[in-house]
Amino acid sequence: MRSLSLPVRLDDVGAALRDDGWALVPRDMLLSWLPADPADGDTLHTSWSDLPADTHLRDGGHYRFRRHSCFVLDTASQALSQTPHRAHWQPVTYNALHGGFERWFEPMHAHVTAHPMWQALLTRIGTLLAGLKPVPAWYIEAHQFRVDTTGGIGRPTPEGAHRDGVDFVAVIMLERHGIKGAETRVFEADGPQGVRFTLTEPWSLVLLDDARVIHESTPIQPLGDHGWRDTLVLTFRQGGFQGP
Repeated sequence: MRSLSLPVRLDDVGAALRDDGWALVPRDMLLSWLPADPADGDTLHTSWSDLPADTHLRDGGHYRFRRHSCFVLDTASQALSQTPHRAHWQPVTYNALHGGFERWFEPMHAHVTAHPMWQALLTRIGTLLAGLKPVPAWYIEAHQFRVDTTGGIGRPTPEGAHRDGVDFVAVIMLERHGIKGAETRVFEADGPQGVRFTLTEPWSLVLLDDARVIHESTPIQPLGDHGWRDTLVLTFRQGGFQGP
């Protein structure tokens, strides 16, 4: 795997993802690519303050809040449609802690999913990924996450280092507030190489080839009385959504 470096051109992103199984996209490149401006990002980010508690945490924690919605992107026409609300499901082979049962979360707000920046985000990323792996459609699951320091610690990935059982994963940083930790770790699924870095810049993006790498984020701790980390996770899968 290559050492950590930022791409200077959009073409570098596809090359890195193809060659190494992961790619890091800085904020300015992402916003220019969509295109969008910081005010659009701020408008979308306000909805992270209205995420219901995740009631499915099997470690007994109360540190995670989320919403979840699903979409289908026709890669030929670039038409994006939202599906009827559905459960999130993963097999235990990919998520030993939370796999094997349906997890229902509240859907994302309509003003978020209808926003032009949201539409561009899913469409542009999906089109880039289809250039690397041609498919007729991507089945996209979107997860809004807030992990906070209730109880003194928050776990962005309580299941540990994992794959998601999809083709590609996109992790987008929205905000770090009053925390330390949350180091992102990406390792070869079938080898010893890996990288470690911390996403700090709002609207920076890491793309992962889920067949080739495993990933995790370390726990967060508060710098003061209370802190949180907001992220958006998008998964792209060919052939359909995962289900029991």
